[in-house]
Amino acid sequence: MDAASGRALSTGQRVKAILVGSSGNLVEWYDFYVYAAFALYFKDSFFPAGDQTAQLLQAAGIFAVGFLMRPVGGWLFGRFADRHGRRAALTASVLLMCFGSLMIAVAPTYGDVGILATIILLVARLLQGLSLGGEYGTSATYLSEMATPERRGFYSSFQYVTLIGGHLCALLVLLVLQKLVLTSEELVAWGWRIPFAIGALLAVIAFFMRRDMHETEAFREAEARGVKQGSLKTLMQHPREVAIVVGLTLGGTVAFYTYTTYMHKFLVNSVGLSKDVSAVVTASALFCYMCLQPVVGALSDRIGRRPLLLAFGILGTLCTVPLLTALENLKGTHDAWSAFFLIMTALVIVSGYTAINAIVKAELFPTNIRALGVGLPYAVTVALFGGSAEYVALWLKSQGVESWFYWYVSGCIFISLIVYAFMRDTRTHSAMDRHE
Repeated sequence: MDAASGRALSTGQRVKAILVGSSGNLVEWYDFYVYAAFALYFKDSFFPAGDQTAQLLQAAGIFAVGFLMRPVGGWLFGRFADRHGRRAALTASVLLMCFGSLMIAVAPTYGDVGILATIILLVARLLQGLSLGGEYGTSATYLSEMATPERRGFYSSFQYVTLIGGHLCALLVLLVLQKLVLTSEELVAWGWRIPFAIGALLAVIAFFMRRDMHETEAFREAEARGVKQGSLKTLMQHPREVAIVVGLTLGGTVAFYTYTTYMHKFLVNSVGLSKDVSAVVTASALFCYMCLQPVVGALSDRIGRRPLLLAFGILGTLCTVPLLTALENLKGTHDAWSAFFLIMTALVIVSGYTAINAIVKAELFPTNIRALGVGLPYAVTVALFGGSAEYVALWLKSQGVESWFYWYVSGCIFISLIVYAFMRDTRTHSAMDRHE
């Protein structure tokens, strides 16, 4: 229902609400990914001197620690969204992200205050992790509930369009600063602060945009009926659905963070491409990947969700090791085009998960527990496996067994494949129209 008048929303109002919700999602993910995109430049400002892999390992450690707050955010914001509305939770999450980005933008360096600089960075990442933990489940729920039944796959795919778009914007800011504005020395000295300041400003803009969003009809109806909403006890009445969210997320989140967040560092640190070339390759692949999400989402509205999940599970299990090995074997060739096509092949495979995972999870739960049901088990899984993927990769590299990481990613996807093989297709067995 329209929050102001109680009228059913028109198609135009639904599209506008989805676009506004998605734009806020883009800002949140931009703020989060700027850390990964600029880690190569700010590592000297927050960590003691050491070799590049050691400093990147420390930066990846804080990146992973930020993920540990996501389950708390998934619980806190999911509970809030199920009790007080999707709009209120989305507005609060983007404001918290703004505060975390601003802290990093103005933080002192290790050379100025020693370990205190590292602690400030850690606290800021914990706040951002809390915000993002709440963003995912609430955003997935909002987009799914705003969409019409026959186009839920298409509209909900825009969560990953904006998620990838946030990462892409972070890389584009990096490219502009690298190529047009600052020297490499200036980026290392102080230029890395600029993208965090931009993120804080964009988050303020998103906050004001989200304040005027429509609330979803599903939430309004459940609220009007007095349905008990958003408790952990209620969520535990859906153990099968919680287990499915964990299982279907495991392989997808490891694969996603391997080929997006970690890939820029992998191209520099393992393949031997320059920072500039690696940024161009990664940004180009991410742009194509972003454009692919609505296509796969729309396809799921026609053929179902499960066939696409199975395609990701089978191809991901079989192709991960050959693709990452082929990328590593490019070392010394400076072959950027081959790197692009290998990464793009992997991202096409991963699209079978990313484009539809939000709607699959939303379709598992009734309205009164949907935001919490989508957000909490997803956040726990991402915290344990997605956020740690980069750290595991760098640690195995530091131990001289980098190829073991390729098998690790493949094994995680295989576990998810087992879940896909036995779960029902949520398009035809959906709980979207149930309030409790």
